[in-house]
Amino acid sequence: MAVNLSPRQLRDHNLVAFVEQSIKKSGISSEELELEITEGVLISGYAHVEGVLTRLSDLGVSIAMDDFGTGYSSLSYLRSYPFNVLKIDRSFISDIPTNPADRELVNAAIAMAHSLGLKVVAEGVETEEQLAHLATQECEVAQGYLFSKAVTAEEITKMIKES
Repeated sequence: MAVNLSPRQLRDHNLVAFVEQSIKKSGISSEELELEITEGVLISGYAHVEGVLTRLSDLGVSIAMDDFGTGYSSLSYLRSYPFNVLKIDRSFISDIPTNPADRELVNAAIAMAHSLGLKVVAEGVETEEQLAHLATQECEVAQGYLFSKAVTAEEITKMIKES
């Protein structure tokens, strides 16, 4: 299960305790939880963010950099913080079949993430052509309308029970 964290939530000094309590209360394994943050959170300069991310990672929670490529952060953030997942923003994915520059940026992002031991998720996959290209680059996960439109919690629960 992936959950987006806002900058405000990351400033909350009780966040780690809240996540830990929520994991225990829900009965899920911490390894089943992925917390997503955007590059903008890292740019904010909040000194305690690194400590919060490290403590969350120590709980066994996966940490993902969401919307990669849309911010102005330094690539050094990928090695300075305990990320497990790099999520490439849909704005780069949409044109990979037709735009050589976007295709090469996506290829480079995937290769870089893999060299750092990160899993890669491509956001906004809408066509078989996009998916085929991502597969050639060994992108581990793709998400987008190609697979499903957004669904409610009730609909996903029903889909899971029926599978």
